[in-house]
Amino acid sequence: MPQHLRKSGETAPVAFDPLSRPQPAVSSAAPKAVRPKRSRALIPALAVLGIAAAAGGIYWWEHRAPTLPAGIAWSNGRIEADEIDIQTKFAGRVAVLYADEGDLVSRGQFVAEMDTRDQQDALHRDEATAQQADKALEEAHASILQQQAAVALARKQVGRTERLLKNDYATHELYDQQKQQLEGALAAQMMAVARLGEAEQAAAAARHQVALDQTNIADNSLVAPKDGRIAYRISNVGEVLGAGGKVFTMLDFSYVYMDVYLPMAEAGRVKIGSEARIVLDARPDQPIPARVSFLANQAQFTPKTVETKSERDKLMFRVRVRLDEQQAKAFIDSAGTGLPGLAYIRIDPNVPWPTQLQPKS
Repeated sequence: MPQHLRKSGETAPVAFDPLSRPQPAVSSAAPKAVRPKRSRALIPALAVLGIAAAAGGIYWWEHRAPTLPAGIAWSNGRIEADEIDIQTKFAGRVAVLYADEGDLVSRGQFVAEMDTRDQQDALHRDEATAQQADKALEEAHASILQQQAAVALARKQVGRTERLLKNDYATHELYDQQKQQLEGALAAQMMAVARLGEAEQAAAAARHQVALDQTNIADNSLVAPKDGRIAYRISNVGEVLGAGGKVFTMLDFSYVYMDVYLPMAEAGRVKIGSEARIVLDARPDQPIPARVSFLANQAQFTPKTVETKSERDKLMFRVRVRLDEQQAKAFIDSAGTGLPGLAYIRIDPNVPWPTQLQPKS
């Protein structure tokens, strides 16, 4: 009914909504909704992730590459040292070990001994042979003296008989006999000289064999070829090794380096001897002076078919940055190998090093 025709006091009818439903009255004493257990379990995990993200951000901030001027290239790598295998020269049994992993060793220091009993026996045998050769040599010298005396006597007799023959005091038969004796003495002397040469060669060979035995025995005493640190002990006492068997692997303190990879655009400007700096993650405030010692002539990670410039830009070249010997020894004494860091290479010699890459005095 229109509102203007409705009587006073009469209420307007309510329109029926078929989708409406009566709503139950909400009691003020109804219990609160219970939060699912899964949402409560996510809170510690989210907190851990937040802490990890914050720690990662702090680490990145502290170890991020500094802003560099154009002309200085950088890449990451690990500090390494040359590895030297200390090996046996002959097959044998390990008798004694004088060093272990982590020990500092110096050039010429004994680090292991091999069992040399069989070689010692061979040395005694060859020493006896050498003594016999020396005696034979002495006899050869005595035989030479004896033959020289016989030749001298035969010549005197021939000369004496020759004078007597002129005065008919001797016969031609006697003269011929004495000449024959002289020729025999000369032949015996030549044979004695030949035997002397053989005896000298035999004595020399025996002495060389003794020296060889002594050298072989000495080579069974394994020594450190350079100053360094024992990195691995590969064999133990009592093990039988073949020729070339490894006993230790040591790190050469005189050759410390870091291998990095640079793209073609930067590697093409690097020269052997270019100045470099190494900054380790463990020592970000201590740049280490170094120089480029090697530049690969072949690219790494090279696609099989290089046809476009975008593909050529992906080529990476290995560059080795090396510390000089004194710096390497000082560094190894206070740190170690395997530490990660960054290597900075000055590809433009006219660009000065930034303050943060200047060596600390």
